[in-house]
Amino acid sequence: MKWTRSLSWVLCPEGLTENEMKQLAKSEKVAIYASNVANLVLFAAKVYASVQSRSMAVIASTLDSLLDLLSGFILWFTDYAMKKQNPHQYPIGKQRMQPVGIVVFASVMATLGLQILFESGRQLLTKTQPDRDPTKQKWMIGIMVSATVVKFVLMVYCRRFKNEIVRAYAQDHLFDVITNCVGLAAAVLAIRFYWWLDPVGAIFIALYTISNWAGTVMENVWSLIGRTAPPDFLAKLTYLIWNHHEEIKQIDTVRAYTFGNHYFVEADIVLPEDMALGRAHNIGETLQEKLEQLSKVERAFVHIDFEYSHKPEHKPKRAS
Repeated sequence: MKWTRSLSWVLCPEGLTENEMKQLAKSEKVAIYASNVANLVLFAAKVYASVQSRSMAVIASTLDSLLDLLSGFILWFTDYAMKKQNPHQYPIGKQRMQPVGIVVFASVMATLGLQILFESGRQLLTKTQPDRDPTKQKWMIGIMVSATVVKFVLMVYCRRFKNEIVRAYAQDHLFDVITNCVGLAAAVLAIRFYWWLDPVGAIFIALYTISNWAGTVMENVWSLIGRTAPPDFLAKLTYLIWNHHEEIKQIDTVRAYTFGNHYFVEADIVLPEDMALGRAHNIGETLQEKLEQLSKVERAFVHIDFEYSHKPEHKPKRAS
């Protein structure tokens, strides 16, 4: 039955044992550690390449690597902060730290793109042509090729995971592969043909950085402002609630909305008016626990009523 298969997918999306989950968590830590070490080493190498080549496109790629280090710190800090629970100061946890950290990271990346854009435009307008030593260009080419290969391998590895932070690293590595290739091509073509190809390449890197990270900002902003879940997920929630207990007479309301990377769920169910309080409480509590077992649900709220013809209990606040 289609509904049954869908329900199984919601309840057990991973299908992993406890030991497999521990191994997965360990692999995710390895991916984050390897990414941070690679970012540090490659940044140092690309600083040398930038000094030797004086290429604006290579400098743009190097500054992008600097932000890789900054982003690595931000993502590590958000992961660390989320695990340090404090139920008194943060009663519903700190899961919002993750999208907030990614928004900060993406905003800084977009700011870098603007700086590179302005500097490259200045070089084109003033026709500034830095002196270049052909012998030193070989070092630049070797470093940029090596950095691209390392980033490509890390991108493939990090894409194996579903953890949001590890996937953010994978996205970062993909951007680096693209910017490294564009920067290298622009620098080499500027040496062989026309000098202005170098700042033009840097402009392309800047525009690419701004457009991609602007999209990342919007995606995470949507997740923080309470956007509704897709219809198929709401349908699965409705099916799960309706089949939870035989004495549920009606489902009044089912809501699911983003509050970070996961959903908050609100369910209003109708039970018999003459049902004992203890029995009604047990039905509502077990339903809440069942909903919170879903991998996409962070918290569930179950409201019990005996009729459904009343006005909404909550009224939205009006902007003052």
